[in-house]
Amino acid sequence: MAEITVKVDGVTYVDHVEPRLLLVHYLREVVGKTGTPIGCDTSNCGACTVLMDGESVKSCSVLAVQADGAQVTTIEGMANGDLHPLQRAFHEEHALQCGYCTPGMIIAASDLLRENPHPTDLEIREGLEGNLCRCTGYENIVRAVRRAAEAGVTR
Repeated sequence: MAEITVKVDGVTYVDHVEPRLLLVHYLREVVGKTGTPIGCDTSNCGACTVLMDGESVKSCSVLAVQADGAQVTTIEGMANGDLHPLQRAFHEEHALQCGYCTPGMIIAASDLLRENPHPTDLEIREGLEGNLCRCTGYENIVRAVRRAAEAGVTR
């Protein structure tokens, strides 16, 4: 067992974990952040995307021990008691259907807007290309990210 200290959504956790435990499983099973879904376990779908030290990562491709000393933001940590502007934009633009990909899409969109606060539709599509959605066809997702960008959301 390895001891790790991770700050998740502003709360510090100190835990003993198996060295092979994936970050997604640590977040869900140890910390209780079930808003981060387990998708493909191969880093292809992006549903499990979280921010680690401000950068989006697919938590199924990161070991929990690699997050030792890191600050992790999950979809639950995006808002402070109310919907985050990106969450609101996804809701208002109907940018979800089944919702399985939505947490990862929103986290990836957050990272995209941090890097590029005024992306074109093509840049939005390219910025989200590592996150798969099987329901929406992406049009409403692109509109939601554009709406958030137009509102000045940069994280």
